[in-house]
Order: sequence, then structure tokens, then C-alpha cells
Amino acid sequence: MFSPTQTVMSFHIFGIRVDIDRSLVMLVLLIGFLSGGMQNPVWAVSIVAMLVGSIFLHELGHAWGCRVQGVPVRRVVLYGGGGLCEQARSATRHQSELIVAMGPLVNLAIWALAGLAQWALYAFVFNRIEGVIPAQMTQAAAENAWIYVAGFYLDVLGRINLALFLLNLIPVHPLDGGKLSELALMRVLPPRSASRISGWIGTIAAVLWWPALIFLYVSSGWILFFAPSIRDHWRKAKGEQA
Repeated sequence: MFSPTQTVMSFHIFGIRVDIDRSLVMLVLLIGFLSGGMQNPVWAVSIVAMLVGSIFLHELGHAWGCRVQGVPVRRVVLYGGGGLCEQARSATRHQSELIVAMGPLVNLAIWALAGLAQWALYAFVFNRIEGVIPAQMTQAAAENAWIYVAGFYLDVLGRINLALFLLNLIPVHPLDGGKLSELALMRVLPPRSASRISGWIGTIAAVLWWPALIFLYVSSGWILFFAPSIRDHWRKAKGEQA
């Protein structure tokens, strides 16, 4: 739904250029509005920060996969449709496997770390109030209320990253799952055959994507601002795209 249009801000981190696209600003404002930014600005800002931060770390994971294998990174772009890591030169198939896999693995690691941090916080609270008589429970809970709030936000952060991990494993392009499935097929098939099979898998997934979006919105209220192209996958399946 969103695509890179115009860079509005750039900065460097670990020697990597990061461009912020105008479409990301539009998406941030939209998410803030849908999250009740006027009624609960803290919640809206927190959701936006966790989502954008998680996508940013995802792309840095790709950049790390490039760096450790000697593949230069031209830039990382954050835009309304997610993010991308542009390489200065093409990577080999084996290099690409690590580069592509590192993005989802970063999200999986954040989910695990957020869960461990939440467990540590709650364990601290339970140890503090263990043995406290009922009359003192209210006071003990009030004194540690900030820990429960922190635990709640850690839970949300973990859920966001788990969702990003699972989303990126769906075998459609340009998601990491589509790239990984094609790379896996290339291990046993010629590149052209692997590309066509990947196109057929992506076409089926892209068709099913729309009822899945409706189900996601009806069941959870979440809106996903991304849909894979049925046309592009169909062309790939017919061998019209390399």
C-alpha cells in the first residue's frame, strides 16, 4: 500500500546510511490516529515507536548479514511499507541465505528477550510480596505498579516482534519468506525452475492474503498495510520474471 517516494531525513549508524521516507511519516500519523492518539497519546507513541524500532532492527539484521560476509550495504530505507536493505553489489546464493534470514531472526530474538525481561520483572515482584499479609497486598501492589506497566509494554513489544517474524516467513515476495523459499528451492532445482515454483506458491498465498486480511481485522481489529502483488507472482510463475 505504501512504497518509497521521497527521503525526508537521513542519518548514519555503524557506518550505514539510513533513509527515512515520507511514506513512513504518513504511516506513523495514520497508526497514531487509529491507536487513539488524541485520547491516549502515550499508548499511540509507544505502539509507533515499538513497531518502527522493530522494523529498523530487522533491517539492521539484514545489514549485519551483509557486513559479516563482505557484501557492502548502500543504505537502509524505512518507509510506509516496512523497510529494505539495499546492497551495493549482488550477493551469492549462499550469502543471500544468511542475509535474508537475519531479519526475521532479529525479530525472534527480540521476542525472546522481551519475554525473559517480563518474566524477570514479575519474578522480582513476586519475591518482594511473598509472605506479605493480605492487608498489605494493596500497598505492595501499588508500590510495584510500574513493574506491571513495564511488563505490559514488554509483552506488547514481544507480540509485535513475533508477528513480524511470522509475517516475514510467509512465502510471498518481497517478504523474506518468499526469498527464503526460492533460495531453498535453488538448492535442489535449477534457478529458473525454482523461480517459477516460488511464483506459483506466491500466487496462491497472494490470493489467500485478502480473506486473511479481512479475518485479521474482524478477529483482532488489526489492519495490515501490505498486500503482495498477485500479478507479479503470476508473471513469475509463468517465467516472465527472473
